[in-house]
Amino acid sequence: MGERLNRVRRKFEPLLRRIFHTWFLLARGMTLGVRAVVLDAENRVFLVRHSYIQGWYLPGGGVDLGETMEQAMRRELKEEGDIDLTGEAVLHGIFFNDHVSRRDHVAVYVVRHFRQDRLPAPNHEIVECGFFAVTALPEGTTQGTRQRIAEVIGGQKLIATWR
Repeated sequence: MGERLNRVRRKFEPLLRRIFHTWFLLARGMTLGVRAVVLDAENRVFLVRHSYIQGWYLPGGGVDLGETMEQAMRRELKEEGDIDLTGEAVLHGIFFNDHVSRRDHVAVYVVRHFRQDRLPAPNHEIVECGFFAVTALPEGTTQGTRQRIAEVIGGQKLIATWR
């Protein structure tokens, strides 16, 4: 009887897994984004200003289906800043972003080893970008962005929420 039950379970396990994953997506779906604190040799931080929302932000975006957080972070850095990593990025933390949704989380990486041949020209998504001294962040830098920079550069205690 036990062997028969195992055969039935193995046969239907892929279908059951899909059903449970679909249920969890509908009942407990969660969104995941990535951001990066990119620091140059002078400890200046790279920020972007989007065309569709106000303020200055750390570069980043959503994690696509089938993509790891690190892959998403690398893709977003290339898209938003023409930045290619030349070394390892370090995961700083994962933060609950209830300003966006009660289901949203953001993984933040610290990037110190990269190549950027030039600042990208403004486009339909990123209208302005650049490196800024942490003591002279541009007006409109968001609170969440300032908090992550203070944690990474200033050694402030990590706060679990994005703010």
